[in-house]
Amino acid sequence: MKVLLMGNPNVGKSVLFHRLTGVHVIASNYPGTTVGYTSGFMKLAGEKVEIIDVPGTYTLEPTSQVEEIALKMLDEGDVVINVVNATNLERNLYLTLQLMERDVPVIIALNMWDDTKHMGINVDLDKLREILKVPVIPTIAVTGEGVKELVEHIPAARSHVMPLLPDDKRWSAIGKIIQQVQVITHRHHTWREHLADASVKPFTGSLIALLILACSFFIIRFIGEGLIGYVFDPLFENAWAPVLLKLSGLLGGEGFLHSIVIGMVSGGEIDFVESFGLLSSGLYVPIAMVLPYIIAFYLVLGLLEDTGYLPRLAILMDSAMHRMGLHGYAIIPTLLGLGCNVPAILATRILESRREQFIAATLISIAVPCSALQAMIFGLVGDFGLKYVVIVYGTLFLVWVVLGIILNHSIKGFSPELLIEIPPYRLPPWRTVLQKLWLRARSFLAEALPIFLAAIVVINVLYTLGVFDVIANFTAPVITGVLGLPKEAITSLVIGFLRKDVALGMLAPLSLTAGQMVVGSVVLAMFFPCIATFVVMLRQLGTLNMLRATGIMIASALLVGGVLNLIL
Repeated sequence: MKVLLMGNPNVGKSVLFHRLTGVHVIASNYPGTTVGYTSGFMKLAGEKVEIIDVPGTYTLEPTSQVEEIALKMLDEGDVVINVVNATNLERNLYLTLQLMERDVPVIIALNMWDDTKHMGINVDLDKLREILKVPVIPTIAVTGEGVKELVEHIPAARSHVMPLLPDDKRWSAIGKIIQQVQVITHRHHTWREHLADASVKPFTGSLIALLILACSFFIIRFIGEGLIGYVFDPLFENAWAPVLLKLSGLLGGEGFLHSIVIGMVSGGEIDFVESFGLLSSGLYVPIAMVLPYIIAFYLVLGLLEDTGYLPRLAILMDSAMHRMGLHGYAIIPTLLGLGCNVPAILATRILESRREQFIAATLISIAVPCSALQAMIFGLVGDFGLKYVVIVYGTLFLVWVVLGIILNHSIKGFSPELLIEIPPYRLPPWRTVLQKLWLRARSFLAEALPIFLAAIVVINVLYTLGVFDVIANFTAPVITGVLGLPKEAITSLVIGFLRKDVALGMLAPLSLTAGQMVVGSVVLAMFFPCIATFVVMLRQLGTLNMLRATGIMIASALLVGGVLNLIL
């Protein structure tokens, strides 16, 4: 049996999915978290049942790629658990009626049931069951309340085929249902609701946004630098360095194998950044330099996700984003890109048109550095002073805006209006935040560490064979003449295709000036995307649009890098 979890975005489907299957998925308090689909299994009456978390959709008449996926999934399910936000019945029942117009067994999970009491909403469950003629079970997915009863009622899911209604008749039917089952009593606004109102007003919302982003920036740096200074650096210097020095002696202190495993040893000491061996730089850079900032960034992102702030930022940014050919919802994939460009590119599916998806994906891949690259920017550029970090981020932000305006005027089409579900502010459950942090950090290490170690081996081999000298001499006019970098920096640009944070780390041994490090950081951020992002963009945009985006990347990177070189 296949059971589909279907509902509007941000109704708690992913949290309910976790409760039913135990599969670890990332659930957030904003719409669009699930852009593909996730499946897991549970036991029901001794039988194995597949549970599928379908992307959130408002309608079975798709207006975006995400909704097309949801419609296709409907044909594969035996039972649909329609997850409904109990505090927003009028919006959610549209999909419910569409499901009931099809011959599919349905059971309704009336989720966020606890919020109805907080908001003065009274729902007559018996009357709702009588009207819809399907099981309706109140649930609180975050705490698990009602989930056991929901599972017990899955076999009772039934198909109550309603007549196919035109759009206006369907909304009229919903209005009549609401009149019969829902009563809203007077209540005073809470401080969260006053804050929610202030968050979307232009003046107060802008101040709140600036405050939140500034606090996020400093919290990330504070936590990242604290973990490096008090945990990871002492661990490597005091515990791991002596082990490597002993191993270096066993390997004879030099030679090809020593270069790959240990790297360069100078004066009886190991410089973990410049040694460039598998067990030195290969472990230190991703674990001690990058991971602390990854942890800090995803902790802050998790809090912003689960409080419900991100949709409000989308509303606030809508007018500005329209100037770039997008609507405010595109800010959510953009912010995801600050963690990792791969899920950010995937999240562009929530945008309605191919034009929007192309513009958003191109801007993300060029001007939005992932958290791993940001960690290296903080670590390497930050050593020269905070103002140089600000120059890097200011340049990338300017590129994001200017390039967006250019793409908006050069690509035919228009930006649709913003239609987005706004969840109430909630205190984030720490268990969920920390669980997401653990999953994301583990995913980073599982992906980045093997690539970094492989890159160390490849670079040492190519360096020994003299390949990089040939490439460096060939590209020297561009690298040194236009960008003002030493010709050896070409190695970083080549490796950037594998992993940009690895590539930036390779600039450290070149003894660059502050200006050169800024140019190198900006060019690497804007240049060809890492291989994982490239693959996702190719699949998302298609070959032709991927080639167009690549041309824009290369031209923009060289132009901006050249201008920065002249200025700095």
